[in-house]
Amino acid sequence: MSQSDTPVPIAVVMISLNEAHNMEDVLANIAGFAQEIFLIDSYSTDATIDIALKHGVKVVQRKFRGFGDQWNFAATALPITAPWTMKLDPDERLTDALKQAIRSAIANATADGYIVRRRLWFMGKSLPVRQDLLRIWRSGACRFSDVLVNEHPIVAGRIERLDGTLEHHDSPNLDHWFAKQNSYSTAEALIARRGARLSTEPKLFGNALQRRTWLKARLLYFPLTPAAVFLYYIIVSGVWRAGRVGIIWALLRRDVHRMIIYKRREMDLLGHDYPPARPQPGPPDPRVPQYE
Repeated sequence: MSQSDTPVPIAVVMISLNEAHNMEDVLANIAGFAQEIFLIDSYSTDATIDIALKHGVKVVQRKFRGFGDQWNFAATALPITAPWTMKLDPDERLTDALKQAIRSAIANATADGYIVRRRLWFMGKSLPVRQDLLRIWRSGACRFSDVLVNEHPIVAGRIERLDGTLEHHDSPNLDHWFAKQNSYSTAEALIARRGARLSTEPKLFGNALQRRTWLKARLLYFPLTPAAVFLYYIIVSGVWRAGRVGIIWALLRRDVHRMIIYKRREMDLLGHDYPPARPQPGPPDPRVPQYE
């Protein structure tokens, strides 16, 4: 057996709630790649757990209280034995180039964490929208910002960037995308209304994440921000190069920002928060361990 055929000493960790539409593809994508695969499920009512167990995934269930809380549990409480851990979302796929880059990086181990470049796919088309995300770290050496949404891993030590691409296939169709963005915009509006913690300290002259957080904290809720968001994606990100799909995506991102502004305003007028927007969880699955 060649080195490329042996599993990488890494634990791939995912969280889920009704992700059956993604599970077959994501597990086929990482089959034979990782030493172990964990799934923290928040009481799915579809076939998510059935598919995961069929593929030998180590599944546990735990109540969802927020993305930061769930990922901090993943980083500290799972019985991970691999020396490295990778955060993966069910709608993401590793390219062969990225798999090889991860294998080489872990074999050399010159850093404590690794950043990967993620590229967005929308309506079945690749868009020129990329993010550099910290996704790999030495097991036990990571904690997450404890926020409702847009959680951020925090790893001390040397951080390096890997070659290759992580593909983000954002929703199987627009019906699913709208439902997901409804939940996301509600969470963002709640964060603004409550003055809750952001994913990192806002700094105009900090790193890329800190700059985005600084802009978000000051500009996201202005009435003209949605139009600025549309122009940013069209001109700066260049999504016009993806044709009509790119323009549709930029228009929809503009509309999501409007949803956040309007939801926050409505909650202020009503004098109370919205109830949780996530789907109602099902009963515990007796086949898998349960955690508080």
